[in-house]
Amino acid sequence: MYEIFCKTRFSSAHYLRNYPGNCEKLHGHNWDVKVVIRGERLDDLGMLIDFRELKAVLKEVIDDLDHINLNEHKGFTDQNPSSELIARYIFKALQTRLSYKKEVYVHSVTVCETPKTGATYSEPYAAEQQ
Repeated sequence: MYEIFCKTRFSSAHYLRNYPGNCEKLHGHNWDVKVVIRGERLDDLGMLIDFRELKAVLKEVIDDLDHINLNEHKGFTDQNPSSELIARYIFKALQTRLSYKKEVYVHSVTVCETPKTGATYSEPYAAEQQ
């Protein structure tokens, strides 16, 4: 099993609806993101996926979240843009955009709102359950 990762960051604001504290007020973060991709086979160049390709796909997803109020984003109109749900949103968006690459899969996405706090989202992959 091979595993690669790519890190990026974006800046955006959010607030947590019905939260009993300061986070219910609009505030911003510089979100750090780490994406982990897994697969069992390398291509003819000895790569799981070209980092340039992964970075381009990740940039598409992140550009949609950058410098906005996340509560107004289509992915969070009915749910709080918590670190956990932002990680899930990025995971699902990457999973969809990388679906043409049958030999790789998104293993996890970690989103950190501070250097010391963050959340990771992952899903079981059929090959890992065997």
